[in-house]
Amino acid sequence: MLGLMVPVFAAGQTTQPSANFGSVPSGTASKDVLHLTLRDAINMALRYNLGQIESGENARIARGQRLRAMSALLPQITAAAAENVEQFSASTLGIKIPQVPAVIGPFSFSTAQANASLSLFNFESIQRFLAARNSEQAAQLTYSDTLDVITLVVGNAYLEVIQAKSRIEAEEAQVKNAQALYDQAADQLQSGTSTKIDVTRSGVQLHTEQYNLSIAENNFAIAKLNLSRAIGLPLGQAFDLTDQLPYADIHPQTVEDALNSAYKTRSDFRAALSVVKSAQQQLSATRGERYPVLAVNGDYGVQGPNPGTLHGAFTFQAGLSVPIFTSGRIKGDITESEAALRQRRAEAENLRGQIDYDVRTAFLNLQAARQQVTVAKENVDLANENLSRSQERFAAGVTDSVEVVQAEQALASANDQYISSLYSHNLSKLQLARALGVARTNYNQYLAVQ
Repeated sequence: MLGLMVPVFAAGQTTQPSANFGSVPSGTASKDVLHLTLRDAINMALRYNLGQIESGENARIARGQRLRAMSALLPQITAAAAENVEQFSASTLGIKIPQVPAVIGPFSFSTAQANASLSLFNFESIQRFLAARNSEQAAQLTYSDTLDVITLVVGNAYLEVIQAKSRIEAEEAQVKNAQALYDQAADQLQSGTSTKIDVTRSGVQLHTEQYNLSIAENNFAIAKLNLSRAIGLPLGQAFDLTDQLPYADIHPQTVEDALNSAYKTRSDFRAALSVVKSAQQQLSATRGERYPVLAVNGDYGVQGPNPGTLHGAFTFQAGLSVPIFTSGRIKGDITESEAALRQRRAEAENLRGQIDYDVRTAFLNLQAARQQVTVAKENVDLANENLSRSQERFAAGVTDSVEVVQAEQALASANDQYISSLYSHNLSKLQLARALGVARTNYNQYLAVQ
C-alpha cells in the first residue's frame, strides 16, 4: 500500500524505491520521437511496470493455492498398468518341501487397475479451501490497488517532466533578460554613461542564470528517464510530452462523504478485510484438526498370467480417523493461527486509519495548493511589472544595475514558485483520486485530461 507521499527522484539517483518505479522495457527504440500523452504513459505502465507484473503473478499464485486446496475435497483417481516378472527363493519363505523347487520362477503376470479415493468429511480441508478462496480474492484486490498506485506514480513522474520543462523555459527567459541587461550595461560603458561595476554585476548575474539553466536542463533529462523507467519504454527511446495539464480547479465532495466512499472503493482496504476473513478460516481449519476425518478409497483392476486370462480384482475401504493425542501439535498450531489473526486485524485497522489520513491530507494539500497557485500568479505579475520599471529606470540612467539584477532574481523566484504551485495542485488532485481509490479509473477527470 502506498500512501500520499510519492518519492521524488533526485538527480543522480541510481536505485528505485520499489517495484512500482521499475519496469520491463518493451521492444527496441525507434529513431522517431514518440509523442507521449498521459493516457499513453499510464496504459504502458499498466502493461510493463514491474509492480503490475509481480502483483499479477502473485494473484496467479493465489489462484494455484486455491485450486490445490480445492483438490483435497474432490475425488482423486489414478490408473496404472504393469507387466510383472518375478523370481524368489522358497527357503526365504520357510518352505522346505521336497516337491517344491528351491527357486520359484521366473514367472510373469499382467495387471491393470484404477484407484479412487474421496474424503467424505474433512472439516479442516473445507476451511482451508475457504481460506484459500479469500486469499485469492485479496490477491486480486491487491492487484487492482497496485494499478491504482502505479497510476499515481506515473502521473507524478509525468507531472515532474512538465514541471522540469517549465523551469527550463523560465530559466531561458531569465538568461535572455540577463543577457540583455549585460549588453545594455556594456553599451553604456562604451558610451561613458555607466561604470565598470555595472558591467561586472550584469556579467555575474548572466553566468548565474546560465548555471541555473544547466541545472534545470539536467533535472529535465533525469525526470524523463524516471518516467521512461516507470512505464517500460524501449531503452534509449526519444520522446516528448503532449499534455501540459494547465491549471484546472475541481470541487470535490465533503471529507465525510469522501471517507465513506474510500472505505467502499479502496481495493487495498477490501483486500485487508479479505485477508482477515482468510485468517479466521485458517484458525477454524486449525481447530478442525481435532475433528474426525471420514474417507473412502478403492480400486478395481484385472490381473492374470497373460492378457488372455485376466480376472477381475478389487478392494474397497472406508475409514474414520480420529486424532487422540498429538503431543501439543494442534494446540501450537491454534496458538500460531490466533496470533496471525490478531495481526491481520491490527493491519486492517491501521489501514483504516491510513485511509482517513490519506483523504484528510489530500483535502488539505488541495486547498493549500489552490491558494498557492493564486498567490504565486499574483507574485509573477508583480515581479514582471517591477522588472519592467527597473529596466526603464536603468535605461534612463536613474539607477544602476543592482536594482535590475534584484528585480530579475525576484522574477525568477516568483516563476519558480508559480511552477511549483501548479505541480503541487495537479499532484494534489491526483493524490485525492488515489486516496479515494479511483486514480486509475478517473485520473483524466481529476487532471482535466481530454
